[in-house]
Amino acid sequence: MSARRDNRVLVYAPIGRDGPASAELFRGADLDAVNCRSLLQLVSEMAAGVGTVFLAEEGLFGKDTAPLAQWIANQPPWSDLPFVVLTSHREQPAVVAWRRSIVELLRNVSLLERPVQPITLTSAVQSAMRARRRQYEIRALLEAREQTAQELEKLVIERTRELKEANEQLRLEMNERARVEETLRQAQKIEAIGQLTGGVAHDFNNLLMVISGGLDMLDRQTDPNRRRRLMDGMIQAAQRGASLTKQLLAFSRRQTLRPEPVDVAAQIGGMRELLDRSLRGDVHVEFDFPDSLWPVEVDPGELELVILNLAVNARDAMPNGGTIVVRGENLPDLKDQEISGDYVRLSVIDTGIGMAPGVLSRVFEPFFTTKDVGKGSGLGLAQVHGFATQSRGTVRIQSEVGRGTSIELYLPRSLDVPSRERHLIDLTRVRPKKKNHGRILLVEDDDEVAALVSEMLGQLGYDVTHASSAAAALGALADGRSIDLIFSDIMMPGGMNGVELAREIKKRRSDVPVLLTSGYAEAAVHEAEAEDVQILAKPYHIDELAAALHAVKSKLRLDTDSRRSNCR
Repeated sequence: MSARRDNRVLVYAPIGRDGPASAELFRGADLDAVNCRSLLQLVSEMAAGVGTVFLAEEGLFGKDTAPLAQWIANQPPWSDLPFVVLTSHREQPAVVAWRRSIVELLRNVSLLERPVQPITLTSAVQSAMRARRRQYEIRALLEAREQTAQELEKLVIERTRELKEANEQLRLEMNERARVEETLRQAQKIEAIGQLTGGVAHDFNNLLMVISGGLDMLDRQTDPNRRRRLMDGMIQAAQRGASLTKQLLAFSRRQTLRPEPVDVAAQIGGMRELLDRSLRGDVHVEFDFPDSLWPVEVDPGELELVILNLAVNARDAMPNGGTIVVRGENLPDLKDQEISGDYVRLSVIDTGIGMAPGVLSRVFEPFFTTKDVGKGSGLGLAQVHGFATQSRGTVRIQSEVGRGTSIELYLPRSLDVPSRERHLIDLTRVRPKKKNHGRILLVEDDDEVAALVSEMLGQLGYDVTHASSAAAALGALADGRSIDLIFSDIMMPGGMNGVELAREIKKRRSDVPVLLTSGYAEAAVHEAEAEDVQILAKPYHIDELAAALHAVKSKLRLDTDSRRSNCR
């Protein structure tokens, strides 16, 4: 019904017979014509649907054309309704001006001047209808585009909703995966901690058994030889305990290293006697170091311990004897996932039984060992890994069952000239005679440790004053007591640690030297170095304590003499 209305010809010629006659003429040409008797009826029919409008200009004389103008102005963008206007041949200025205003009002206008032939009128109206049909085609295209756009918008909204739901589902899955991974990591941590603490507890219980049992037996023995054997056993147990903690610190990369330029060939070549003593007679060691081998930047003492550890492992892997080759190679501009730059590859190669893939994947785990019970702590390769990583390098293993093992240390090249001395400066092992060397203020919060260290200091000829905290130590200084040296633990209760105490003492008594000690000094080593304060690592022997005390007193004297010389 709407399509039929859109193809109507509306006729408005209210004067005379022009209206009915024109409508009949158009119907004869197969056009749907409606004769409108008033301007308001015309506008109403136009609102109902129209193809074109044929009107006589005199029908608009003196009429209110505002409703018509409003309809024309409110047409949609695709519509420009064609009008065919029948005019008179009058050319008076007023008529011409009025006609011009009507053309501006109607916009899309074709003017036909009377008298007009029927065929001309019909042709003009049909032409207007064709133009209108093209507008309807444009309307259909616009409506189709609008519908497509709406469907596309609906599709976008639907896909957006689906994507949002998928994204929400993915987010939930990612959160769940993260939660599962975190739970797995926690489980792995707990398992690793359980394995670690179990190994530590096992080894330390054995050591404590030797020490506590030996102390219990000392009072029951009167034979000096048996007492000596008990003492030797306890000393060895204590040394094994110290070695075990050192391995743990190396594995955790918390051990304080003192890297310096090291000539690998000279440093390891000087270990020949030590290796020969540590290996069986059927195990031989060969060194393969080119003359052009670069120096490396490592702690020389720890490097020797690592090589000794690897050589002992290689010995145990060759039950029927064999050859161990220690080889050094320069690797210029090495680049891989872990390290890059100039490195020296230091390999310890044996011809032993090798490792199965399952063993090879676990060799760096703490307390993992394939040796018989009591034959190894399972910390050797973990210590090697910790040393290599802390030295800015890495370690790798190549092994095959029945074809031996090659453990490769990658150590950073040093551009500095190594010292000619192969070994670290040894602490003196000469115990001083017991005489008065002065008064020491011992700052230690553990009463048992304080009692033992007081005995050691007394044996070295020092008078000892004990303070259990940094605040108590500062109070003792404030009393005006004669103090020649302060020996303090680093980790103490009360809010002030040993480094902070040393800093405060320097402000108050710069003439009193300070020596610090700790079983775990990593957290304070940089602060201590900044304050130029020496740290003696626990546990220590009495001769190491004597050497450290002598070193700090000598350093203070040198610094004092230097300041006096500069003042002259």
